Amino acid sequence: MLLATSRYNERMPGGHQGDDVRPANSAQTGHGVKLTYDDFLLFPDDGKRHELIDGEHYVTPSPNTKHQRVLVKLLGAVVSYLEAHPVGEVFCAPLDIVLSEHDVVEPDLFYISHERAAKVLTPQNARGAPELVIEIASRSTRKRDETIKRRLYERDGVSEYWVVDPELDAIRVYRREGDRFDRAVELTSERGDVLTTPILPDLEIVLTRIFAEPAGASPR
Repeated sequence: MLLATSRYNERMPGGHQGDDVRPANSAQTGHGVKLTYDDFLLFPDDGKRHELIDGEHYVTPSPNTKHQRVLVKLLGAVVSYLEAHPVGEVFCAPLDIVLSEHDVVEPDLFYISHERAAKVLTPQNARGAPELVIEIASRSTRKRDETIKRRLYERDGVSEYWVVDPELDAIRVYRREGDRFDRAVELTSERGDVLTTPILPDLEIVLTRIFAEPAGASPR
C-alpha cells in the first residue's frame, strides 16, 4: 500500500531546486516501511525519473542539455552497431528494470541480448538484469551512481556498467569478474580513448566524438 500518496504531487521533503536526487523518506514511506513495485506504479507521471532502491523512493529532475547530447550519441552508436550485428536491443529511459519487489530502476541506457531478453523482457518492463547498463551522471547523481546503484547492479548480475561523466568528458567502466565488478577503468576524451566491450565485439565508442559539442552550440 502506498502511504501519503498525495504528497508525491508536492515538492519532496526538504525540497531543493536544480539537479537534485533525493530519497522521499519518512513523509512517503513511514518509518521502516519499504515501498514496492506496486507503489512505484502509483507515482505521478511528472516528467521526472522515479526509482526504488531498497524500498527508498528517489526522484531525479529532467536532465540538462549536455546529458541529452551525450545520450543521443551513445544511443546512436549502439543502434548503428546492432543494425549491423542484430544480437540484441538497446533501450533508453524511461523503461523500468524490476530487479526485485523493492528495487526498480530506470537507467539512461541499457543493452540486452536476444537470449537474455527472452527470459526477462516483457511488454511493460524488464524483470531482471540486462547485460550492459549505462548511467549518465550529474553532480548530484554521481555519488549514487558510483555507490548504491553500482552495488545494486553488481548484486543482480549486470555484466558491465558504464558511468558517463559529461562534466569530465570521461567514462568509468565496471566489468564483472566472477561475482563482482572489477576495479573501474576510466577512459577520457582528453586522452583520445576508445571504449570497447566484449559484450558487443567490434563496437568502438570514440570518446572525442561522444563528448564533442556541436558547431554553434551554446556553452554548457
